[in-house]
Amino acid sequence: MKIDWSKVERPEIVFQRYPSRRSVVYGTKGIVSCSQPLAAEAGLEILRKGGNAADAAVATSAALNVTEPSCCGIGGDAFCLFYDAKTKTVKAMNGSGHSPAKLTIDHIRSQGITGNSIPVHNLNAVTVPGAAAAWVDTVENLGSGNVTLADVFAPAIRLAEEGSDISHPVSEINGASWIRSEQQIKNASPNGDEMLLNGKAPYPGQLIKLPNLAKTFRSVVEHGKDGFYKGRVAEAIVELIQSKGGVMELEDLANHATTFVEPISYTFNDEVTVYECPPNGQGITALLALGILDNMEEQGKIGSLLELEHNSPKYLHTLIEALRLAFADSQYYVTDPEVVHVPVKELLSKEYLASRAKLFDPEKTNPAVVHGNPVNSSDTVYFTVSDQWGNACSYIQSNYAGFGTAAVPKGCGFTLQNRGSNFNLDPNHPNALKGGKRPYHTIIPAMALRGDELFLSYGVMGGFMQPQGHVQVLLNILRGYTPQAALDAPRFCISAGSPESQTSNTGTAGDVNSEVYLEEGITDEVLETLRAMGHDVRRASGAGRGLLGRGQIIQKLNDQSGTLVWAAGSDPRGDGHAVPQI
Repeated sequence: MKIDWSKVERPEIVFQRYPSRRSVVYGTKGIVSCSQPLAAEAGLEILRKGGNAADAAVATSAALNVTEPSCCGIGGDAFCLFYDAKTKTVKAMNGSGHSPAKLTIDHIRSQGITGNSIPVHNLNAVTVPGAAAAWVDTVENLGSGNVTLADVFAPAIRLAEEGSDISHPVSEINGASWIRSEQQIKNASPNGDEMLLNGKAPYPGQLIKLPNLAKTFRSVVEHGKDGFYKGRVAEAIVELIQSKGGVMELEDLANHATTFVEPISYTFNDEVTVYECPPNGQGITALLALGILDNMEEQGKIGSLLELEHNSPKYLHTLIEALRLAFADSQYYVTDPEVVHVPVKELLSKEYLASRAKLFDPEKTNPAVVHGNPVNSSDTVYFTVSDQWGNACSYIQSNYAGFGTAAVPKGCGFTLQNRGSNFNLDPNHPNALKGGKRPYHTIIPAMALRGDELFLSYGVMGGFMQPQGHVQVLLNILRGYTPQAALDAPRFCISAGSPESQTSNTGTAGDVNSEVYLEEGITDEVLETLRAMGHDVRRASGAGRGLLGRGQIIQKLNDQSGTLVWAAGSDPRGDGHAVPQI
């Protein structure tokens, strides 16, 4: 259904004089929008040197490893989407790693693990860290050629050697996570003190230095990918994992490679084409939800989605049910497509999306949402960078579950991720654990185009919240919200199989339960109405709002003269800002 933009609801005024809690940031050159100011400055430094959005994204990413190691780092994975202004195309990069070649379900069971997944702090959950290769390949394949790898890593190396201040543990994410994880860092490996300050988690305003992380960065600068996947760093990773009962070998690291793939997309409301990285990432969840919403409209079940009152019971019920249907499919089908076929084309087909939309009841929640059969019919950092040439890079990286395993390879200054905990230990499941396989991955960047012109570079970090955030902030923008107001608006989060879920996802609600969290700002009246419709509604308040994710948006505009203008926002749930280049 084509949108009548003259009738679209405008942003609600949060305060009497201002449309948002922060002002939108505008710029005519480049903008870095990320969750930490020092990391944003690292990206700006590269833009000033003539680097493009991809170069600056890697500088920002490496700096975030220093300033927010509780969320991301060189021991984790990364994905990105890059809009090339010259060719007007979107490119996708998958920087996630494979499980060790010798890892089997039998090996996991032999260690007394009986559940459906590898525990998050078990070192068998460590897949080959993909971030280091992703950083190098981003610069080499998507970068400007105007800056070197040494230039790109220089800000992060300075921060690691000279130190960075820690943000407040109550209102800001990083400090709080570090304090919560202190004991786990000590217990996970003999080398935990490399990530602590005199044996303790750093407190607000304290300066912490990570000299061993700087050494790891220098190794990558000097030797490229071999500086991480071969030699000292690789040997330290393997030694630690094998000492804890793991089976990773040097060959697993040496054989790792980043992959550049075709992004997947869906054109919503005949207006905006949304791009996501393909599986093994969960970006298809957002596309499925948007397609189901389109078909709900076409079937006359909801009228015009964007004309519904924002965050009203009917609006929220519609989005919640669409996302539950989407997650039921993605959590079953998404896996490594190089090992198991993922029916992406079939899942996004008109016929299949229409069949899923038919399951929607406008009056009550569906008590048994399970995956269909299309063949027959928070912890992460997200940031986005734009440049003076019109390019944009939507980038995300993560350890998973805070510091990941919290295990530190000796002399390396970083913790190892635990993405293997997203494998399923049922051998008949498409996402079953197997040696040399990539697991279901939660981290996903997004972009939206109008025609072949960039419209948005955006994302929302936070585990299984990410595709939910993609849908919610995109719809806010399409309602006329500014980038900042779109991020400020109260959100909801369905548990959808998240490890943080308080309710089983295999009971009366089928594969995806009816548990949903509403943020402060959504009224009690709305909460009670949703509860009466069958939703298991809970409040997300205080520190609990962390499960609603943290997002960044850069929107491309043009003034009356045709001059390129960037408009950006940064989520107030995080510590960051959008900062323009001058």
